[in-house]
Parts: sequence; C-alpha cells; structure tokens
Amino acid sequence: MFSVLLVLLIIVAVLMTGLILLQKSEGSGMSGSTAASMFGGALTGSAAGNFLTKMTAWLATLFFILCALLSLVVAKTNVSSPGQSGIHNELVAPQVEETATEPIDMESLIEKTKAEK
Repeated sequence: MFSVLLVLLIIVAVLMTGLILLQKSEGSGMSGSTAASMFGGALTGSAAGNFLTKMTAWLATLFFILCALLSLVVAKTNVSSPGQSGIHNELVAPQVEETATEPIDMESLIEKTKAEK
C-alpha cells in the first residue's frame, strides 16, 4: 500500500509541476500560443488558462489527499508492528547507557567533596 501511494504521489507531483510550468506568467508563458498548437487548437486563449488552472487545482487537491493517506499508512505500520527493525525504530529507540556495576558509597563521596572545599 505504501509503495502504491508513493508512486501515485510522485506521478501527481510531476504532472502538477508540468502544468504549473505551462501556465502563463506575467510575461509570456507556454499557455499562450503553444498551448493551442499542443492541444490541436481546441484550447485557445483564456480556455487554455482556465483548463490549466482547474487541472492544477485538482492535482494539488489530489496531492494533499495522497500525502495525508501516506502519513496515515506510515503511522499505522509503525504502531502495529513495533518489533520490526527499520530506520524509524532505530532513530526513536531509546539509547541504553551502561551503569556502574558497583554501588556508589555516598558517605565517602560526601567526605571527599568536603575535603576539596
């Protein structure tokens, strides 16, 4: 499930990037004269701009939905299988420090600190 969502997310991101680059900027964008030739003259002028804007909005919505689904899948797999080894578990796992094997004699420690003063 994770791999399918990730591949879909990458495809949507690439398509959205392409559509954003096709849109008309303040100067001259690719949605002006070349969009009409790319789409066979069906999309000309403002129709090309409206189409590109609406498609970008749909892809952006799909992008955020896929991101949310992907985060839910990752959260469920980490909660349901804490015993599996993974980079997340390695980063989150508490570090165990070695402790002294002999108990500390508090009286001698207090006497040592008094003697240093």
